[in-house]
Amino acid sequence: MARRPLLEFEKPLIELEQQIEQIRQLARDSEVDVSQQLLQLETLAARRREEIFQNLTPAQKIQVARHPHRPSTLDFIQMFCDDWVELHGDRRGSDDQALVGGLGRIGDRSVVLLGHQKGRDTKENVARNFGMATPGGYRKALRLMEHADRFGLPILAFIDTPGAYAGLLAEEQGQGEAIAVNLREMFRLRVPIIATVIGEGGSGGALGIGVADRLLMFEHSVYTVASPEACASILWRDAAKAPEAAAALRITGKDLLSLGVVDEVLSEPSGGNNWAPLEAGATLREALERNLSELLALPPQELRDQRYRKFRAMGRFIEPTSTNADSAS
Repeated sequence: MARRPLLEFEKPLIELEQQIEQIRQLARDSEVDVSQQLLQLETLAARRREEIFQNLTPAQKIQVARHPHRPSTLDFIQMFCDDWVELHGDRRGSDDQALVGGLGRIGDRSVVLLGHQKGRDTKENVARNFGMATPGGYRKALRLMEHADRFGLPILAFIDTPGAYAGLLAEEQGQGEAIAVNLREMFRLRVPIIATVIGEGGSGGALGIGVADRLLMFEHSVYTVASPEACASILWRDAAKAPEAAAALRITGKDLLSLGVVDEVLSEPSGGNNWAPLEAGATLREALERNLSELLALPPQELRDQRYRKFRAMGRFIEPTSTNADSAS
């Protein structure tokens, strides 16, 4: 069995992982009872892993959020969603693979699900554009959200992107306008919206599907106005200062919860979601069902008013001080 990839700060676990694998191989090749030794080593590895992950720096949390084995949008949907049917296209000639969505059921509730989708390897990442959606992706998301509003279906959004695609073609096709329209239109929707940052939530690419009644976030996910590398390049003209930028940006769940940006931080298994994806899926499903039950009890107008108040409180809007008529007079 291939050893799972370890991040740089997990290197103290390498020797233990190798010993555990050697003992497992011995058990497979012989009739020697090594269960006691195996249990001791696995307990020690779990304890050390827990110690490491309880004291992660913001820069280290970014590594966890970007881990190639971290569960993706489609992974979570397949874990807890029944009768999932993916819908394609923005009805304007585009079907962006970096942003997926469709219809499904969680328990006895029909919902619309959408989210960013990265790849597992280089080939899949290229096909998914590394989770960076083009204007067509955000227009597809809006089409699905309007479908949800028309038929009274709650919307579940999963955020995992370094940012919207900033290529020349995306700009020519109206990237900024597509995201801005999504921000505006999500405020008028009459159905509950729950967004969850499952990995990396970067800039306007995350906000394009992130206007929600409840914003959840996994413990080792990050949510930021700009990547630490970009921030360091702008402030210090040195991307190597990304760890300092990550600390200054306050991008972790603990910081964002204290600032009132997110509503709930979901705990992760020891070692992160990539170590126990099914456990992570169960945690996410419980949180979604609980928050959905609370939001479905509210009338549509109260949902929209609450959504607007929430984002004003987060400082996402600047109240105009005067109208054009006032200025003219």
